[in-house]
Amino acid sequence: MQYVYPCDLTPDVEEGKGYVVTFSDVPEAITGARTKEESLVLAEDALAVALGTYVENREDIPIPSTAIGGQVLVALPSIVAAKLALYTAMRRQGITNVALAKRLGLSESAVRRLINPNHRSHISSVEAALRAVGRGLVVGDRAVA
Repeated sequence: MQYVYPCDLTPDVEEGKGYVVTFSDVPEAITGARTKEESLVLAEDALAVALGTYVENREDIPIPSTAIGGQVLVALPSIVAAKLALYTAMRRQGITNVALAKRLGLSESAVRRLINPNHRSHISSVEAALRAVGRGLVVGDRAVA
């Protein structure tokens, strides 16, 4: 899965200046700033934080929809996308934190940190955990808005 979500970037009519960013797939992610560029930078953080609450609440991560008319695509930072991929694979396969910890020779708390998008982790650790659940990480690039 690619963790690239379409957003709506609209003028902030309440403030009379700046832009508001919203995501139809992740309605909890709302942010904005004075310029389009600043708004899109903040959009990555808002999206990551909002999706982190899905992990905390043990909910499925929403699948990104296709961008339509004028929507802008916002990609998650690679480490966050990797952590969400690990979390999603574990949910789909019914693998608990304890079971993955056993496979990796780690503590359950270490696995909790590996799937927590708000916790700093080394990408190599997340990749090893992904391999332990039969998944891999593919990195790509794209033009940015």
